[in-house]
Amino acid sequence: MSILVDAGTRVLVQGITGREGSFHTRQMLAYARAQGESGARIVGGVTPGKGGQSVEGLPVFDDVVTAVAETGANTSIIYVPARFAADAILEAAEAGIALIVAISEGIPVWDMLPVLCYLEGSPSRLVGPNCPGVITPGVVKVGIMPGHIHLPGPVGVVSRSGTLTYEVVWALTQAGLGQSTCVGIGGDPVSGTSFVDVLRLFQEDADTAAIAMIGEIGGRAEEDAAAYIADHVHKPVAAFVAGRTAPPGRRMGHAGAIVDGGVGDAETKIAALREAGVLVADSPDEIATLLAERLGTAHV
Repeated sequence: MSILVDAGTRVLVQGITGREGSFHTRQMLAYARAQGESGARIVGGVTPGKGGQSVEGLPVFDDVVTAVAETGANTSIIYVPARFAADAILEAAEAGIALIVAISEGIPVWDMLPVLCYLEGSPSRLVGPNCPGVITPGVVKVGIMPGHIHLPGPVGVVSRSGTLTYEVVWALTQAGLGQSTCVGIGGDPVSGTSFVDVLRLFQEDADTAAIAMIGEIGGRAEEDAAAYIADHVHKPVAAFVAGRTAPPGRRMGHAGAIVDGGVGDAETKIAALREAGVLVADSPDEIATLLAERLGTAHV
């Protein structure tokens, strides 16, 4: 099993004719083809005004409604410039797309607020924005992560940081611990899917035996996750929190990674996670060591 994406996923690429969209479409297609019959499908793309064209053999449509009707897409990935990305998310949701993955970075918080209000009343789930996407190893990659570092297995990964996700995944793979699904939720202050949302899905997934969580300074996402883990998660969780040395008031990488007003510092987050029984790593690659020790040889 897996969460969010599986062999039934049919992916539509919004912004497919742009530089980023076309490049990552080729990468996602290559990953899907490498999986053979077990792989999910990339089925088409959308760029307004360029309907009728094709990219890597995939049809391009002017709008998402038409694309869904023609391809049966149930998932969309967005490589649209920030100033248009909020509208692209809304268009996907209005077309009935079940999973929307927004890679776009720099979307203003003010633009995202009405998007989240709309999504609360819809069946669509948003992952991101400003995230690396979602991958179920051996099945489908919906994002920008390097597919070759992943290995199918029992560890669910959820992270606010793309780069640190890759480091943790590579360490897990090197340790022989494959991944059930890896979810990058993004580092913006306003996002569609939280740690708690993903932790709930991993707890319910029979094939996820343990969870790796990568947090960072800023906000209360990690503290909320710790409270949820303490009450609801019965699987081993190992975590790393980035930004221990970050000075207050200075943004470190992501827009949401800032300690302000005494809220969001790494030590508070680490303390909350430890109190919830989470194994807290001192470095990203130590997550693999901690989980290997907890799981023993049964899953290696």
